[in-house]
Amino acid sequence: MAILEKHKILEKNATLLLVFSFLVVTIGGIVQIAPLFYLENTIEKVEGVRPYTPLELKGRDIYIREGCYTCHSQMIRPMRDEVERYGHYSLAAESMYDHPFQWGSKRTGPDLARVGGRYSDEWHFDHLVDPQSVVPESIMPKYGFLANRMIDLSQMSQRLHTDSLVGVPYTEEMIAEARQDFRAQADPDQDASGLEERYPGAQQRNFDRRAGISEMDALIAYLQVLGTMVDFSTFQPDPNR
Repeated sequence: MAILEKHKILEKNATLLLVFSFLVVTIGGIVQIAPLFYLENTIEKVEGVRPYTPLELKGRDIYIREGCYTCHSQMIRPMRDEVERYGHYSLAAESMYDHPFQWGSKRTGPDLARVGGRYSDEWHFDHLVDPQSVVPESIMPKYGFLANRMIDLSQMSQRLHTDSLVGVPYTEEMIAEARQDFRAQADPDQDASGLEERYPGAQQRNFDRRAGISEMDALIAYLQVLGTMVDFSTFQPDPNR
């Protein structure tokens, strides 16, 4: 009761309430922010995470351009219902090379953080051309026009260079070979040894099964890499983070 009586003093005095509220918020903020000044990196490094290949990066640009992020998040929360439906919760390291990252809370459609490898390229092609043909209840618009849009590679090296300026570890070799790596990933008949050396685990094939490298190829390549870089059968989180 004594504590409640003392608390009435704050409740009845607006100035005191403001001062003590400010102190509580200040202390809480310091406790949260101060430790960050003593950490070299706030993102745990995870084996397997690499920058996107030029083809995957182009697909990601198309994904953002078409507004896919407004209906699909790429953020699995560490809660039972989320993990059982989508897979292992999202790691900050998986988005460390994303500018901007695709985390969010808006889901008109399912989360896509682990969509890579769950469906075939043919399924993705059919789904993008006519979503209702594979998911009858879908309200997703059709993106079949992407298959008819061929990609101009003239700015591919500059695109990688731009990301390198904000911390993505694209080397001079990666930037110089961007157009060759782009072609090699989408054409299984080309030599992909350089691509595999620069981007371990990169998937090489004709993603849309059609002649030429289209925006559909790039988008499917991006979707097929989501959630596949980290081997969660062996991954162990750092207990100190």
